[in-house]
Amino acid sequence: MILVDTALHKRAAADNPIRVAMVGAGFMGRGIALQIAQSTPGMELVAISNRHLDGARRAYAEAGIEEVQIVESVFELEDAIARGQYAITEDALLLCKAEGIDAVIEVTGAIEFGAEVALTAIDHGKHLILMNAELDGTIGPLLKERADRAGVIVTNADGDQPGVIMNLYRFVKGIGVKPVLCGNIKGLQDPYRNPTTQEGFAKQWGQKPHMVTSFADGSKISFEQAIVANATGMTVAKRGMHGPTVPGGTPLAEVVALYPLDDLVNGPGVVDYCVGAVPGPGVFVLGTHDHPAQQHYLNLYKLGEGPLYLFYTPYHLCHFEVPTTVARAVLFGDATIAPLGAATVEVVTTAKIDLKAGEILDGIGFYMTYGQCDRAEIARAENLLPMGLAEGCRLKRDLPKDAVLTFDDVELPPNRLCDRLWKEQMELFAQPA
Repeated sequence: MILVDTALHKRAAADNPIRVAMVGAGFMGRGIALQIAQSTPGMELVAISNRHLDGARRAYAEAGIEEVQIVESVFELEDAIARGQYAITEDALLLCKAEGIDAVIEVTGAIEFGAEVALTAIDHGKHLILMNAELDGTIGPLLKERADRAGVIVTNADGDQPGVIMNLYRFVKGIGVKPVLCGNIKGLQDPYRNPTTQEGFAKQWGQKPHMVTSFADGSKISFEQAIVANATGMTVAKRGMHGPTVPGGTPLAEVVALYPLDDLVNGPGVVDYCVGAVPGPGVFVLGTHDHPAQQHYLNLYKLGEGPLYLFYTPYHLCHFEVPTTVARAVLFGDATIAPLGAATVEVVTTAKIDLKAGEILDGIGFYMTYGQCDRAEIARAENLLPMGLAEGCRLKRDLPKDAVLTFDDVELPPNRLCDRLWKEQMELFAQPA
């Protein structure tokens, strides 16, 4: 049911827009700014924070807003908002603390920095919209628990595939079909890609090579599907998921048979993906129904004889749909996608190359590691190193390519917030750290 557009128009008519602040003004952030400023009545992007002011200024300029004010304190930001002046700053925490802001959109993709932003926003009563699958897939359950206590919403976003999958999952479940697989359609999956191999593609689309690499090497889809699993209670059939690869252009309906049926119908359901199918880059849900009459109706409606029924959304529109998530959170208290409780799936760190003792691990989408989904109970039983905590760790020993790293293989950097929060999350849900 579509309610958001009507509710936003009412806010616009009442001259009472939702006031949003955004942390991060990169490729995706600029798209979000454009969408809110040009196409979302009843919502205003009142402030942008970025490491460099020029990036924040550029995001506003590309959205058609030239007059901005630099602010360096909460007082200055609150004064700018009260006067209807758009504000930019290098201090992201101002956005989290200032009055007059309903929601904060976090668009950095950084885990340590993103964790500080998230906690500060929640502690100051701001709804939090994450365009940061890496953060969500690492400490999302803890952030959800903190948000619940604070009486605010924390959610990943519509437009990103996890949000679109969750919308479809809720629809399928809502009509009485039991979802057994939540899937993601990819065009490429190669765990050994790196920023050098992806440089040309990144340049073509104006993106950062390491960000493009995180999609190509499977780390991003692992975080995304972990988010879906943690929001639905689903798991993965095996480490890394099945991920069947088919010739480009293969209809999605033909891919369904490549997933082992027992993995789907026995247990809580699984998250997975496929490569090469159309319609890409969409998402899909496979479901079952045990009522003969309803099976007959589903067949009549061209979904086939079962036992698996395929539902799909043929696209995900990223920044175009983010304002919808903001409105759902602020106006209806509804999270697009958020963890149910303890993580059911984690993203574990895997060697992209042969690694040597003494080396410092680089970040997600770089040269040394890639992420894979695994069942949370296996990850904890084997003491596996979460991909979200891997950057900056020093290797204690040599490890071969494709080895899955454990906490025993590394020394963690000292005094990191993300490590403390991850340990707190383990303790909160009674999982041994």
